[in-house]
Amino acid sequence: MSTTAAALLLAGCAQIHQHKGVVLDSQLVAGVQPGVDNKDSVEKLLGRPSFTGQFTPNEWYYVSRDVNQVAFRNPHVTKQTVLMVRFDQKGNVAAVQRTGKELVMNVKPSGRQTPVLGRKRSFFEELFGNIGSVGAPGLPGQGGGSGQ
Repeated sequence: MSTTAAALLLAGCAQIHQHKGVVLDSQLVAGVQPGVDNKDSVEKLLGRPSFTGQFTPNEWYYVSRDVNQVAFRNPHVTKQTVLMVRFDQKGNVAAVQRTGKELVMNVKPSGRQTPVLGRKRSFFEELFGNIGSVGAPGLPGQGGGSGQ
């Protein structure tokens, strides 16, 4: 019985390897050349981009990421490649840039609450705070406009 429990425990802690995004072939990427290729040839060579630029559709991004995860822990990025292809106004390749894992940012949330501006109210103030204020004179949303 103990060997079965140990086997189940170890199976639950197995490491999961995942690939997310496009599969970038280095020879195909090397084939994309500024001044030679255009949007159609890049799409035929690499496929549709992962996403385009937020402010200009003339920047195409291809994102590839390898991730490891153990049991219920947060995933860990082991390898990342971002290929950015910039086009000129005519649709020809102007530049090709490649970056890696150095741009991955680890964001750690602060606690389990979202910080908000304003005063902090207790549970009971939130629950009972509006009693008596509904329909009271002088509050916004009252008819008449003179505060009566």
